[in-house]
Amino acid sequence: MAIHAVIMAGGAGTRFWPASRAKTPKQLLPLGADPVEPLLAATVRRLAPLIPASRVTIATGAALVDATAAVLPDVPRAQLLAEPVPRNTAPCIGWATATILRQDPDALIAVLPSDHYIPDEAGFLRVVGAALDGARAGHMTTIGIVPTRPETGYGYIEVGEPFGGELLRVERFVEKPTRERAVEFVAGGKHLWNAGMFFYEGRVMMRAIEEHLPELARGLAAIDEGAARGDEASVLAKVFPTLPSISIDHGVMEKARGLAVVKGDFGWNDVGSWESAWELAPKDAHGNALPDGTVAVDSRGNFVCDRTTRGDKRMVALVGVHDLVLVETDDALLVIPRSRAQDVRSIVDELKKRGDTGRL
Repeated sequence: MAIHAVIMAGGAGTRFWPASRAKTPKQLLPLGADPVEPLLAATVRRLAPLIPASRVTIATGAALVDATAAVLPDVPRAQLLAEPVPRNTAPCIGWATATILRQDPDALIAVLPSDHYIPDEAGFLRVVGAALDGARAGHMTTIGIVPTRPETGYGYIEVGEPFGGELLRVERFVEKPTRERAVEFVAGGKHLWNAGMFFYEGRVMMRAIEEHLPELARGLAAIDEGAARGDEASVLAKVFPTLPSISIDHGVMEKARGLAVVKGDFGWNDVGSWESAWELAPKDAHGNALPDGTVAVDSRGNFVCDRTTRGDKRMVALVGVHDLVLVETDDALLVIPRSRAQDVRSIVDELKKRGDTGRL
């Protein structure tokens, strides 16, 4: 079986405003440890030893195709799938899987988010290999991240008995827990973070969609019929917006039988906010992550990001401030405590209320 990858790259990344905008969302920004490489480009590069760019499919929004192609020059443009509207991950994964199966009916498929940071790339590839082995054995397989803290912002996977080798049975998926339950999960050792990575035979996934999401299956069949007639674009524009907006977790994985999970411990970070960017960035002796030339006096734990495009960069000076995020673009300046980094999206909500679409 040839291995194909589906990279989900349609997110908005509102928690990274003002750097992340409608036309340059999170996955197109260099928010990992590398100050130049966008997260999406790193995702494709990281997979290259197992899956070449010629077998990578990118699922993104219609408005993002050009920007996505610009950061992925080695991925054929025909492999950029443009969703007419966002419909969550089940339609995204279903359409991408059906598209790959038209060319390769025996395809083995890895589905990965586009916007995660993984420092231990060799360890990641080893775990992906184990997950693909599970898929070859007929299991829809996922990777569960070994938790490092009682995190309430992630879903969890409860693991059961081994299937064999590194494969463990998935007992159930668990929604984001309370703090108390998260502490119990970490202490018990039977729960892993759900990182949204899935591995399967294409035909197995399509059968699961037919069983658990028949409305989606009918829509995907209509799109396939349109493609066979050479009329996929118009059928897609009509049908895709009518597909059920549901995640693959809720729609398929929580209902399917015989799911397997492989434990992953490779420094995974979902880069979920400016706090995550600070965690990943190089820091000075006082915990500040600062651009060259910044002056910091009696200041610690700050994150400064200059995303302006002008040639003459302004100097930033900090005096007596601690644990702040400062992000500057050509038309906006964000100042927020690091502890409230998740609240950045409230600014986006306020801009929408004001009708200030130019800064979205």
